[in-house]
Amino acid sequence: MTTRHAYWKANKRTMLFLLAIWAVVSYGCSMVWADSLNAIMFGGFPLGFWFAQQGSIYIFVLLILAYFLIMERLDKQFDVHE
Repeated sequence: MTTRHAYWKANKRTMLFLLAIWAVVSYGCSMVWADSLNAIMFGGFPLGFWFAQQGSIYIFVLLILAYFLIMERLDKQFDVHE
């Protein structure tokens, strides 16, 4: 396998992993498990409501940061950085 193929394989694996986290948090916490999460209060609001309104956005921003940091490391590892 060439270096280019290994790099893109690692990139796709990273994207799929982070997208899976996004899907679980976005759909799972705000829709699927919302009723059970609403039993927990966070900042005066039910946790299911909080995830639907704010939490998913915060998690998404953290996933963007994680992707940046992981890709920066992969770029250096495969010597494709600027």
